[in-house]
Amino acid sequence: MSKAALLRFPGMPPIRTVDMPATLRGDESEVSKVRLYQFKRMTEAKGVLVNSFEWLQPKALKALAAGVCVPDKPTPRVYCIGPLVKAGKKAEIGGERHACLAWLDAQPRRSVGAFPAAQLKELAHGLESSGHRFLWTVRSPPEEQSTSPEPDLERLLPAGFLERTKGRGMVVKNWVPQAEVVQHEAVGAFVTHCGWNSTLEAIMSALPMICWPLYAEQAMNKVIMVEEMKIAVSLDGYEEGGLVKAEEVETKVRLVMETEEGRKLREKLVETRDMALDAVNKGGSSEVAFDEFMRDLEESSLENGTFTKPI
Repeated sequence: MSKAALLRFPGMPPIRTVDMPATLRGDESEVSKVRLYQFKRMTEAKGVLVNSFEWLQPKALKALAAGVCVPDKPTPRVYCIGPLVKAGKKAEIGGERHACLAWLDAQPRRSVGAFPAAQLKELAHGLESSGHRFLWTVRSPPEEQSTSPEPDLERLLPAGFLERTKGRGMVVKNWVPQAEVVQHEAVGAFVTHCGWNSTLEAIMSALPMICWPLYAEQAMNKVIMVEEMKIAVSLDGYEEGGLVKAEEVETKVRLVMETEEGRKLREKLVETRDMALDAVNKGGSSEVAFDEFMRDLEESSLENGTFTKPI
């Protein structure tokens, strides 16, 4: 099957074969066999807890509730109880606030993009050319991490990059407190690998996302975030380990930070965040779903004589 071939599933936008998780592309590996077996067993469950909320994924939930995804078997009930997001607590190192947060404090509101480390020189050129402020976490390339866990920035980044971008950008080695960074009012965009936890953190901060998926279900998440939820834009060139060019990085940063399309993206994120907050507030859809889950669990357990009511 062509990697560009579109796969269609109930309640979801069309997904290219290349954007499906590698374990679901029809190979005969043991990992793929185990994953498919796990999915098959899901139909035997009575219910599934999902870290999402009804407003965010209505088409998929409607398809599941209608039973069209597994037409020959009963579909377990789906309980959306999210978003469950780690609060951005004060991140301290040796009792001190992380330096990147103090730097963000000094930046204008919504002026900074938070960037992951990958294909360093192209990304550096793109950031520099964009003209925008940035916070960039740089790790050693994968092939060097076992021997050089501490990245050599002067060697890895373009000559003079750190000096030329001094004051406009901050490069941090290995780690930043992401939950606090994405919630900071200075941050205006977030380049993300599209892991679901990071996506929810950005939603709860009404933060536009630039998608750069790498593995697992990240590319599939990207399709839904961009095509259906419309809360993100995607970088081109990453597929199958390809190189994302500096020009592409610059273009997408400028799109999110400067254009009418970027403004609409931010408006959509504000609406999405507000609906997420409604879902987890008292009487919201996620709170109601969790109450229903606990009631159904109690009733099911009483039928089997195994339930101990929580205090």
